[in-house]
Amino acid sequence: MRLVLVGPPGSGKGTQGELLVQRLGVVEVGTGDILRRAIKEQTPIGKLVEPLLKQGLLVDDTIVNDLVAELFRGPNRPRCFVMDGYPRTYAQAVAFDALLAQEMLNLDAVINLTIADDEVVRRISSRWCCSNVETCGVCYNTRARPPKVPGKCDKCGSDLMQRPDDREETVRRRLREFYKNTDALVEHYRKRGLLREVPATDPPETIYQNILRAIGR
Repeated sequence: MRLVLVGPPGSGKGTQGELLVQRLGVVEVGTGDILRRAIKEQTPIGKLVEPLLKQGLLVDDTIVNDLVAELFRGPNRPRCFVMDGYPRTYAQAVAFDALLAQEMLNLDAVINLTIADDEVVRRISSRWCCSNVETCGVCYNTRARPPKVPGKCDKCGSDLMQRPDDREETVRRRLREFYKNTDALVEHYRKRGLLREVPATDPPETIYQNILRAIGR
């Protein structure tokens, strides 16, 4: 099984990716995790993309394409996978198509998780994380999974903080960037007969079952 998850920030791509990994045995490829690791390690790419991510802007296609190509051309390339956060633009989709063709791999489906903008803002702006990022870093949702003591981490007692990219103004900027680049991407996969649209407002387990139905499992 080879899938791509598409959807705005806060649509639950990460949660569904985890469920697909646990239950179908696929490998999750999350470019967000790859980029954050590069920032943490302060690699040349990490230094380049850090200010972009802080502003809620997208990373240049060439950089992301190179990261993904390096993985799929390497000795540990995944054969069954779910892509979370890539491709994010039409240009990335075309590059990914070419890469998969070179590696003789085919996509089975592209899952488009649909959700209203206001719900995205409510979800993400409610996320607060432990300020003790080195040894804890647990995140909470003040609406769905609040800490026992407001503003304090249940695990270590440190103050909670809101990351810059979780603030409402940044979330809305990220949404504008997302839609500016997504229409052509979705249409590309629709024309290829790969697109499956699944509402992302249901509980995670319901969304997962709807994904399975959409891909005929």
